Amino acid sequence: MEFKVVCVLLGVILLVNCSFEQTPPKRKPVKKASDTTKDAAIEQLQKQIDNIVLELNLLKEQQALQTVCLKGKKIHGKCYLADPVRKRYHTASEDCNNLGGVLGAPTSSDENDQLRDYIRQSIGPDEQVWLGVNDMVTEGTWVDQTGLSITYKNWDTSNSRSPQPDGGQSQNCAILSGASRGKWLDENCREEKPSVCQFNIV
Repeated sequence: MEFKVVCVLLGVILLVNCSFEQTPPKRKPVKKASDTTKDAAIEQLQKQIDNIVLELNLLKEQQALQTVCLKGKKIHGKCYLADPVRKRYHTASEDCNNLGGVLGAPTSSDENDQLRDYIRQSIGPDEQVWLGVNDMVTEGTWVDQTGLSITYKNWDTSNSRSPQPDGGQSQNCAILSGASRGKWLDENCREEKPSVCQFNIV
């Protein structure tokens, strides 16, 4: 009986030993030159796909701007779109942002005059519209919607007793007045006025 057990054990040991000898050691796969070429080709294709997606997004943006310009008015490399709905300043600003623009802020006399004419035609001759100009952060320091100080101003100074801006801390938002020939006035930001959005054309 002991002899049979010893034979079975020897048989098992021989089988295990043989199986180890037959199993080749695992090697890391060596990249062939063709694999490296494939990786480079895949990277190149990915770059081309990324570029196509970028160009497609730019085309969509340009198409949206063209649609805005068709509905609105192109002035000095910008598209303006009037919104006759009366809103508070912050609501008007958010609505412009949601469309991809900002409240309008003319930067020259000619641009201001063309914007005034567009507002008079699209909303009404005596309307006042919100501009993207305010002094909410520092009283008397008027900035655009990016927080930069404005270089062009068109305040109505015709009334010598109360030249604009004259509202102090209660009037921190600027409007363009059609009735005042496009002059600017300061106004309480909670008032409800029409507005004009500005979209920069790239």
